[in-house]
Amino acid sequence: MEIFRSFKSLSNALKKSEVSCVDVTSSYLQRIKSSTDLNIFIETFDEEALIRAAQIDKKISKGSQGKLAGMVIALKDNICYKDHRVTASSNILEGYISVYNATVVDKLLKQDAIIIGRVNCDEFAMGSGNENTRYGPVKNPQNNKKVAGGSSGGSAAAVAAGLCLSALGSDTGGSIRQPAAFCGVVGLKPTYSRVSRFGLIAYASSFDQIGPITNNIDDADLLLEVISGNDQYDSTSSSQPIHSTVPLNNNKVKNIAYIKEYIDNPDLDPEIKSYVLKKIKYLKSLGHIVKPVSFPYLNYLVPTYYVISTAEASSNLSRFDGIRFGYRSEETSDLESSYIKSRSDGFGPEVKRRIMLGTFVLSAGYHDAYFTKAQKIRRLLKNKTNDIFSSFDFILSPTTPHTAFDIGKKYTDPTKMYLEDIFTVHANLTGNPAISIPVEQHSSKMPFGIQLMSDNFKEHELLMFSKVLA
Repeated sequence: MEIFRSFKSLSNALKKSEVSCVDVTSSYLQRIKSSTDLNIFIETFDEEALIRAAQIDKKISKGSQGKLAGMVIALKDNICYKDHRVTASSNILEGYISVYNATVVDKLLKQDAIIIGRVNCDEFAMGSGNENTRYGPVKNPQNNKKVAGGSSGGSAAAVAAGLCLSALGSDTGGSIRQPAAFCGVVGLKPTYSRVSRFGLIAYASSFDQIGPITNNIDDADLLLEVISGNDQYDSTSSSQPIHSTVPLNNNKVKNIAYIKEYIDNPDLDPEIKSYVLKKIKYLKSLGHIVKPVSFPYLNYLVPTYYVISTAEASSNLSRFDGIRFGYRSEETSDLESSYIKSRSDGFGPEVKRRIMLGTFVLSAGYHDAYFTKAQKIRRLLKNKTNDIFSSFDFILSPTTPHTAFDIGKKYTDPTKMYLEDIFTVHANLTGNPAISIPVEQHSSKMPFGIQLMSDNFKEHELLMFSKVLA
């Protein structure tokens, strides 16, 4: 069967009875079974998905279907789906079955999406290569010797390989956009608070945001419309109106900034730099105003992010104690040894590293020196970003400094892995929406992306202008 790369084409085919939801779902399930070497899917919901597809076919025949009728979606393994396993790719959640739906899952089901399975990710969303996982690394569909990116590498790879039409991931420091760039798909991080985090297994609560990974911008726009909105179960979720999917006029002149320090970064691949400069020239030829701006805090982005995010992680992950749910070591003699042994066996090395770092920066003697100072720098970053958006509509940059790296290349060096977030983490620290758009192929025959960031809650403008860059 034809692989659909847009929901619009699939929806038209379903309405004309050229295909059925059952046919489409069966086709995806067959493709997943023949692509196990990529190590993308942890589990598929075969029988359930086919039964749901048959029900949606009946709705389509009556004209009573929802906005996402027939859209086959994969969930990152840190998003809860009632009566289904969820592990965050960690041994500590071995055997755990969710007792409730994440709010985004409820919204998908309400609009007749078909959830086909859960996909691999970095353990507790901590990583940039999808190698920190109990299930083994996800392989890039473009080259199975390369990483898919992380932490939402399974989500991006599933879409890129045609194993589902779209997927949900979570973005804490670039975890949607970086794998989207590595796999050649669209990845959107919404404004912080735009999408409810209820049912997302927390890594760093002031950074985490669920977002869509798709083949095209229109599908990302539609998915964002469905999953956005205020939620009584998430006190941080915004009551800002959900945007309309009505097209905007892209012929209007836009003011676009590009950060000099990003373009001149010595670690930026020369081909990617050349492409960004070429795209800047193209935008100018269309009549848009594109100017360089200075952002002298580039070297503070990654350290600030890791101080605050690990502090939040050490707090969030304290609930995984081997007592209430998940894995519990049997090699214990008392309560204290149960905690120690269960957490030592249950967590992987990267998660332990971040818990220890977070505990350190929150400790009595170092709280002011590290955590408080990082919070002050975060405010400085936010103020500078607001200043830029007072004069510009968008900030243009590369998504990543290079294309996907070899599996195993950086896994043993945490510092190098942390620097993978150098261009993406900006949007998480400030809460702004940002998108990675796939562009032309690198000479290495691997994809890469260009990133566009906008002011808060202007996702629709961001998405519509992204079409100019796509």
